[in-house]
Amino acid sequence: MIGGDLFDFWVGPFYVGFFGVTTIFFASLGIALIVYGAAIGPTWNLWQISINPPDLKYGLSFAPLKEGGLWQVITICALGAFVSWALRQVEIARKLGMGLHVPFAFSFAILAYFTLEVIRPVLLGAWGNAFPYGIITHLDWVSNTGYSYGNFHYNPVHMIAVSFFFTNCLALALHGSLILSATNPKKGETVKTAEHENSYFRDTIGYSIGTLGIHRLGMFLAISAAFFSAICIVISGPLWASGWPEWWDWWQRIPIWK
Repeated sequence: MIGGDLFDFWVGPFYVGFFGVTTIFFASLGIALIVYGAAIGPTWNLWQISINPPDLKYGLSFAPLKEGGLWQVITICALGAFVSWALRQVEIARKLGMGLHVPFAFSFAILAYFTLEVIRPVLLGAWGNAFPYGIITHLDWVSNTGYSYGNFHYNPVHMIAVSFFFTNCLALALHGSLILSATNPKKGETVKTAEHENSYFRDTIGYSIGTLGIHRLGMFLAISAAFFSAICIVISGPLWASGWPEWWDWWQRIPIWK
């Protein structure tokens, strides 16, 4: 492990390790810079505090600290903290003899963030195309970006991503409710087993995916939702600049309709 035994210890239930230290460093520095940005900003209202990216005129260059440079440094800190956290989980998995499923899945969440804040702005030629760090301003950015393409719900990859998000939510609800109902029986009844759970879904929908299968399905749905959400935004602008409803005009041009 990086750092040898220097950071090979636990604080209560939390493993530290080399990447735990780097996570604390980047997270602490990033939070401190956000507080600093709020201090030099116009308000301390939690809903209105915003750390904005550089103006489009700066392109992909470094901006002055108070004109977007702060956002650039905080983005670096955020990526450093996220990647460190994933690598820390890799160390935990190796120490416990586990697979790398958890850091692998988390890497897709990191990819979605990296796509929004780095890949898409680079493809569009300016850091100003990234979203700001603020509650209200972030929501405004999402809304404005969606309306700038007519209706973002017509983005075909957005449709796929939303389908995976909703299906993941449904699968989690089915799985969680099944476990709770099996392990929390009515007074006087015995705790149910996995075979009872399988029988319930076989009787209800004719098929049970099983205890291992549901977790594999959940991981597939979750990483697919994150992956396609990253794809749906990265193609908006760099590959398609018109309104998304116009993209569907190809359907009317299919020869069979003529």
